[in-house]
Amino acid sequence: MLFSIPLKPAFACALEISLLMTAASAQSQSPTPPTATTVAPSAPANVTVTPSSMGAAPAIVPLTPGATTQPQTQVGPAPSPANQQMSTPPGLQVSSGDLLDVSVYGVPDLTQRVRVSNAGDAYFPLLGSVHLEGLTIEDAQSAVEKKLVDGGIMKFPHVTIFVAEYASGVSMLGLVQHPGIYPVLGTRRLFDMISAAGGLAPGAGRLVTVTHKQDPMNPILITMTGDPKLSAQNNIEVKQGDTIEVSRAGVVYVVGEVQRASGLVMDQGQTLSVMKAVALSGGTTRLAALDKAKIIRKDEKGNPVEVAVQLKQMFAGKTPDVDLVTEDILFIPTSAGKNAAFRSMEAVMQMVTGVSVRHF
Repeated sequence: MLFSIPLKPAFACALEISLLMTAASAQSQSPTPPTATTVAPSAPANVTVTPSSMGAAPAIVPLTPGATTQPQTQVGPAPSPANQQMSTPPGLQVSSGDLLDVSVYGVPDLTQRVRVSNAGDAYFPLLGSVHLEGLTIEDAQSAVEKKLVDGGIMKFPHVTIFVAEYASGVSMLGLVQHPGIYPVLGTRRLFDMISAAGGLAPGAGRLVTVTHKQDPMNPILITMTGDPKLSAQNNIEVKQGDTIEVSRAGVVYVVGEVQRASGLVMDQGQTLSVMKAVALSGGTTRLAALDKAKIIRKDEKGNPVEVAVQLKQMFAGKTPDVDLVTEDILFIPTSAGKNAAFRSMEAVMQMVTGVSVRHF
């Protein structure tokens, strides 16, 4: 029995052969796909899986602790210096009065030195006024570059700005060794600026006032303390234009017949009594007239007045102790009366001069 096999038309066979040859040619000429880092579904989070060879099993490579990897799925163009946002250190900002050295790469004729006006603008002959106050150095460079592009002067400018002279900084006031204005370069904190000013001066209190330029009506009050944790919290960041003022502590002076005449710093909230002040001064000498001790205190008008103190009865427990106030002078005279000048108020005031001031 004979079977007949249907044959395709000639043009159909020719079309199939042509398609097969085109597919084979495209496959042979296609480039090898780029090797991409893939993550195996069952691999842990701290490893990456990379193909070791074509057709071979993927190799697991451990990640270095602290290292970062590029995410596998990324939306948008690849990161580049042009589309990445650079983080600039706070504090390096252009202020009014700053003297700037501005240069354009490859164009020495555009290099110039310009002073920022009180309005915060810098004038350029080809660009006009450009507002730079409050901008970081990087943002100021970008602002000038944008002006060059918008003005049709350059297509791809590269501007460099260097602050030759800072007109504003952090003002250090109050009881510091060297008050003045200190420029802020990079990130600076409260203790950094106090150290730059030479540290605290004798008689400095523990209250420090920090006033930010951007919020002058809400100053920050900081109390210096010996607690490391509280000190770390109090070490706040400061910026250009801020003001730091170290308060003057109240001082109580103890002079006369004591072992160590001194001024005792009394911070805000502290109390100091007569007996405690005498004890901190090393106690009285053998020539002290305890029944003739006195406190020289200023009245409401600022005039000095004398207040008698029964120091002998206080030591015996017959009279309650008396609290001292800021700027009090506790004077313990000599019992022998050899130096009559010590009994006068003027002589007592002179004894305060040169007395060492210290915290208790």
